[in-house]
Amino acid sequence: MSTAHPLRILSLEDEPNDAELILELLEADGIACELLRVDTQTAFQASLKQGEIDLILADYTLPSFDGLSALQLAMTLRPEAPFIFVTGTLGDEVAIEALKVGATDYVLKTRLSRLVPAVQRALREAKEVAERKLAEKALRRSEGYLTEAQRLTRTGSWAWSAATGKAVYWSQEHYRLFGFPPEMGLPTDQGFYQRVHPDDRGWLEHDISQAMLRDRSEYDVEFRILLPEGTVKYIRSIGHPVFDPSGELVEYIGTAMDVTEQRAARTALETAFAEIKTLQEQLYKENIALREEIVQTSMFEEIVGESPALQTVLARVSKVAPTDSTALITGETGTGKELIARAIHKRSQRAPRAFVSVNCAAIPTSLISSELFGHEKGAFTGATQRRLGRFELAEGGTLFLDEVGELPPETQIALLRVLQEREFERVGGNKMIAANVRVIAATNRDLQRLIEEGTFRGDLYYRLNVFPIEMPALRHRKDDIPLLVQYFIDRYSIKTGKKIRNIEKSTLERLQSYSWPGNIRELQNVIERSIVLCESQTFSVDESWLSVDCNDPDRTLRVRLRIPASEERKAIEAALAEAQGQVSGPSGAAARLGVPPSTLDSKIRALKINKHRFKTF
Repeated sequence: MSTAHPLRILSLEDEPNDAELILELLEADGIACELLRVDTQTAFQASLKQGEIDLILADYTLPSFDGLSALQLAMTLRPEAPFIFVTGTLGDEVAIEALKVGATDYVLKTRLSRLVPAVQRALREAKEVAERKLAEKALRRSEGYLTEAQRLTRTGSWAWSAATGKAVYWSQEHYRLFGFPPEMGLPTDQGFYQRVHPDDRGWLEHDISQAMLRDRSEYDVEFRILLPEGTVKYIRSIGHPVFDPSGELVEYIGTAMDVTEQRAARTALETAFAEIKTLQEQLYKENIALREEIVQTSMFEEIVGESPALQTVLARVSKVAPTDSTALITGETGTGKELIARAIHKRSQRAPRAFVSVNCAAIPTSLISSELFGHEKGAFTGATQRRLGRFELAEGGTLFLDEVGELPPETQIALLRVLQEREFERVGGNKMIAANVRVIAATNRDLQRLIEEGTFRGDLYYRLNVFPIEMPALRHRKDDIPLLVQYFIDRYSIKTGKKIRNIEKSTLERLQSYSWPGNIRELQNVIERSIVLCESQTFSVDESWLSVDCNDPDRTLRVRLRIPASEERKAIEAALAEAQGQVSGPSGAAARLGVPPSTLDSKIRALKINKHRFKTF
C-alpha cells in the first residue's frame, strides 16, 4: 500500500515494545509509517489537537486511562480518523459497545496477523467516507447555488409523475412563486389551478392537459396567477416530457418563471414606442437630411480668398445670415454658390437644424414636385408608400434650391405658394402642411431673360430675389488663385500621401493668366489631376490642359452669354463644332459653354444632337 506521505499513526500504548512490534509489522507489509506513542490522557488529548493523524491504534487497558474514554475523546476531536483497538483482551460486550461508539475495528495482541488487513480496511473505509462527505458537501453547495440562482431569477422547478398523475417535486422557489407554504406539502392539481387567474384558468388547464396527457409534447405557456393577498403575477411555465428506452412517458420536468417585471417592462417599452412613433417622422427627416449632408461633399470645405470681389460677397453673407430672408445666389457654374448657401445657414439661427440641398436640374420634370413636397401612398404609379419631401426634411432648417431656373411652370406655382403662405400639400394629399423653412435659391441662368421668354414666373423671381448675392467668376478673382492653388495642393497632397514643397513660377503664372471658364471647380480638378500625376516635390501643370482659346476673355464672355432656350441647340452645336465634337477637357464644348460635361451630355441627349458628326478625322 502506497500513500502520498508516511502513514501518521497515534498509538495509545503503555508498552513501548508492543508499539515497536506494531510498527515493524506494518512496515514489513510495505506501509510507511510515522508512529507517535503516548500513554496518558493528557498526552493523547494534546496529540489529537495538535497533529495531523491518519490512524489511531489504542490499547483498551491503561494504568491511568481506559480505551473507551480514549475512543470518545477521539470521536470528538478527530472523528474522521479510523480508530482500532489493539489490546490483549476485549470481551464481546465491550467490543460491541466500542463499535457502537465509533471504533472501526479491534485486533487482539494474540492475533496480530489481523492487524495489517484491519488497518488497510480501515484506511480504505475512511477514504470512502471522506470522499462521500466531499461529494455530499459539493452536492449541498451545488444545491445551494441552484436555490440561490432560482431565487435571483425568480424561477422555480417542478416534476410530475406519469405513473401517479401527480406532482412529485416542487423547489423552494416554486412554492414561493405560487404562494404555497412548503411545510404544507405539494398542493393538489385543484389547489394549483385555484391560484391561476380566473380569466386564464380554463384555457391553461385545457392546454396543459392536452400537451401532457394526449400529445405528450413539450409546452411553453404564459399565464397570470392571483395570490391570496390580491397580487397578480405573470408566470411563464415550460414543461418537458421524459421517456424511458421503450418510449413510455415517465415524467414531466419543468420550470416556472415570474415574468411580471419583464411584462411591465414590455408594456412600458410599447408605450415608449408609441410615443416615439409620434416623433418618427421628424427623426426620419433629420436622419435623411444628415446623411445627405454627410455624403454630399462641398466644392471645398472653407472659403478661400482675399480679393475685394470675394470680400464683398462675404460681407453680404454676414448681413443676411442672421435674418430669415430668402436669398438668391447667382453666378456662373463652379463659383461656389452652394458653399455660400451653407455659410449663410451655419451663421443663422437655423444652424442646429438640417441643411437640405436640391439640384432642380438633376431631377426629372415628372418627379420634381414629389421630390420637393413629398407624396402620399398611391399618388401615382410606383408610389407604394408615403414619402416625405425636401421641405419636410428641412423643417426648422434651410432648403437650398440649386439651378432653380430649371423648375417647370407647375412646380414654380407650388413653390410660390409655399413662399407666400408658408404651407403646402403632398402630391396626392389633401392636408395642408405648415412649412417652417428658410429658402435659399441659386442659378447660373439669367432669370430676367427667362421671365421675358415666359419660362420663369416674375412673381416667383421677386419672392426669391429678396436678398441677391452675385458670385464673381474666378477670372475676376485672380488675386485669390495663388491661395486657392496652395489650398488644393495641401488638400490633395495629404489625400494622396505625396509631399509638394514648391510650385513652379511659370505654372503659377499660367494658372493666373488662364480665364477658367469652369471656375473653381475646374481649378480644383486640374490641381487634383496634377497631384495624382506628379512624380517630384515640385508642383506643375501640363500646359496642354489650359486651352489657349479660353485665355481670350472676350471669346469666353461671348460663349458664356445667357441664351434663350430656343437657341440652346444652336449654341451647343456651335460649341461642339469649335471643339471638334469633344465634350469634356479644357478645350471641350463644356468648358467653352461654362457648364459641367455631365450637364452638357444630358442636354445633348435631350436635344438628340449627334456630337460625332462634328469630329474631324
